[in-house]
Order: sequence, then structure tokens, then C-alpha cells
Amino acid sequence: MALDIVMPQMGESITEATILKWHRKVGETIGKDETLYEISTDKVDAEIPAPVGGTLLEILVQENATVPVGTVVGRIGGEEEKPAVASPGKPAGAPAPPEPAPAPAAQAVPDQAPPAPGTLPDEESLEGRLRTKSSPLVRRMAQDQGVDLTAVRGTGLMGRVTKEDMEAYLASRAPATPQAQAPAQAIAPAAPPRPAVPAAPAGQVRVEPMSRMRKIISGNMIASKHTSAHVYTVFEMDMSNVSRLRARHRQAFEQAYGTKLSFLPFTLMAAARALRAFPVVNASVSGDAIIYKLDINIGVAVALDWGLIVPVVKQADQLNLAGLARAVNDLAARARSKQLKPEEIQDGTFTITNPGSFGETFGLPVINQPQVAIMGMGAVKKRPVVITDAAGQDALAIRETMFSGLSFDHRIIDGAVADQFMALIQKDLESSTFGLE
Repeated sequence: MALDIVMPQMGESITEATILKWHRKVGETIGKDETLYEISTDKVDAEIPAPVGGTLLEILVQENATVPVGTVVGRIGGEEEKPAVASPGKPAGAPAPPEPAPAPAAQAVPDQAPPAPGTLPDEESLEGRLRTKSSPLVRRMAQDQGVDLTAVRGTGLMGRVTKEDMEAYLASRAPATPQAQAPAQAIAPAAPPRPAVPAAPAGQVRVEPMSRMRKIISGNMIASKHTSAHVYTVFEMDMSNVSRLRARHRQAFEQAYGTKLSFLPFTLMAAARALRAFPVVNASVSGDAIIYKLDINIGVAVALDWGLIVPVVKQADQLNLAGLARAVNDLAARARSKQLKPEEIQDGTFTITNPGSFGETFGLPVINQPQVAIMGMGAVKKRPVVITDAAGQDALAIRETMFSGLSFDHRIIDGAVADQFMALIQKDLESSTFGLE
């Protein structure tokens, strides 16, 4: 008997997902727990295993199609079963045709009118819940632009508002041109302006649409720059102490704990201590209120071949160096193999990014909302520095140093606090033994 393959619920707030790739064709066999297909949500990309072993009998949802959770996307049967005989004009197991995609913003009908009074769905009804519970990106767009989601005509399931719907709505209410603002006695008012169409690129080009993850990153970064008052500070930190500790204990550490010891766990530990000392850096903003987070959950940016993701080390201040090294290495490995769970990229209170691993001197990263600060680690390199001995004599010496930048939200973090926070991290990195000695 065929078993329905259902789009899984990848997290409480996730209502839909996009199929990125099928790993089997109709008629091919697969073992239980082998990867059957890949999906992308507005939280995480994931590989979905086959619930049972058998033969893929049908694919009902094509690659790149987005459907609600709970949708039957395919069917799987026993190894001896064969796909159903094709109906005229349709190959056996052919993917179901996708629903018509919503019109892009540039083709939206201008001045989209809200539903007539009395026609808005009850927010407690299924339709009302679907329309108001759009994806986090759509809700953030609505909040930033002051839009009531119930006033936007949705093209998703049961009228659910999609990102394309929001873009079309925002484009339709763009400020009118001077011609459109002519006096009322004019013969005919000018039509509202359409969104600008980029000029055709010159020369030889290759054009491809953004991936779902790229769109999400793009929207989040723009929203962050519009939300937080970004200010930056950069410290040069002497990493010679950490380098000596790594050289002295690295082999024994990796044998004892089965994980690599990089510079990152030391920085995580120092940052966790500093966040406890300066709780405003571990906070967020809600209107005119400051929300102080009691948990210290540090996100660590992981570069992927197809984008960027920030898994979170929960309760980072409760872990020792070995625990931090294990956690960050495990999260990074599973991020690259699409094995992260949605809850593992949620609830971060502070973020560290390490572009120094690619040789960068230092960076000024964009704050990961709704957090209020993000720390960037530059490359650890040998540099000449001036040192002063006990007698007050200066001399040049070679030290391993790192330039570290902090981007912070000046709405609630003052420059003095940001510098004191970074100075505490600097002191820890330059003098602490981190429990190794």
C-alpha cells in the first residue's frame, strides 16, 4: 500500500516550505532514512529522509514549488510496487503542475484596494489566522512599513499574504508623481507610477534568480539597516596568550574531547563572560522598551556554498572551553550538511562572525535582528607591536594579534559601553587560562 509523503512541520512558526531537490526519480528505490528530498523554509534548509524503504511511486510537488506544511508531496510504496500507468498526455509519476505563481510586483495592479467593510475574515477563523500568520519576513515587512496585513489581498493559501503580495502592495501605494498630484479640476489624473524597471545590462551577462535563502538574507539585512542605528568600534587584541595555550594543549585537548580547538571557542568564552557583565549588549528593543535577555545564546555565522546561516550555541556562559568547542564544531558541520533543526537557529541573543578564517583583517558586520550587537573576528596574524617593560622602556616585538570589530545599536548601547565590553573581551583573551592550566 502506498504511503503519503507529507511536507513536515519544521518548527512551530513555519507554515510552508519549498522543495529544492528530489533525490530520487519516480520508480527508483530508496532505503529508510536515506535523503529523499531537500526543502527550504524561512528558517533553515533541511534534508528530509524517507519514512520507509521502498519505491518512489509519485512526485506530486515539483522542485522550487512552495506548499503549506501537511501537503502530500509524493507517495512511496513497497520495493515490488511499480508507478501507476500514465494517463493520456501525462507520464507516470509526473509532477503535478504548480499553482499559478502570483504576479511579480512590477505587474501588480496599481492602487490595490483593501477588502470592503465587513468582508475581512474573523481573525479567530482559519482564514483569518492564515492571513495574519504569514512568514516572519512578511510580518517584519508589514511592521516596518506600518501595514495592516488584513488590508492586503493575499494570493497564498486561503488568502495568506506572501512576500510578493507585500511587495506589490507597497509598490502600489508608492508616492504619486507631481503629475498625479494635479488639481482636482484637471481633465484626468495621472496614473500612479509603476516600480522602476532596471535598465538592460550591457555586454555579456548571466542572469539567474536569487535562491530562497539569498532572498531571506537580502530582506533581513535591509531590514536590519533600516531598524538599528549601526555604530562601529574596532579593537586590536593580542592573541599571543591564546596561541600559546592552543600550541601547548591542542593535541591533548583534541584527543580527550574528539574535536578541534580553534581560536573561536576562546572568543566565545570571553564574549559570554562580557555579556554577563554588560547585559545591555545581550538585549533587544521593543518600541520604547529594552528587553534584557537572561539567557546568553551566542549565534555563530557559518558560511555555506549557497548562503549564510547562524546556528546558536545555547546557554554559552554555562559551557566550558571543551563544551563550546564541541557545540560550535557540531553546529557548523551540521549546517553544511543541512542537518540543523529550526530551533538550533533561533533565540540567539548575540552573534559572532569569523571572516578572519578567510584572511580578512577586520569587518563591520550587519546586526542580526532583533539583537543589538555583532562581533567580527579578523585574521590572527603576526604583527610588529610596541611593548613596554617593567622599567618603562619601549621595544618592538612580534605578537600574534587580531583586529576585532563590534557593530552595535546606538539606540540603547552607548560608545563607552561598547568599548568597555570589548576591552573586557580583550583582557580575557590576553590573560586568561580558560581552564586549561
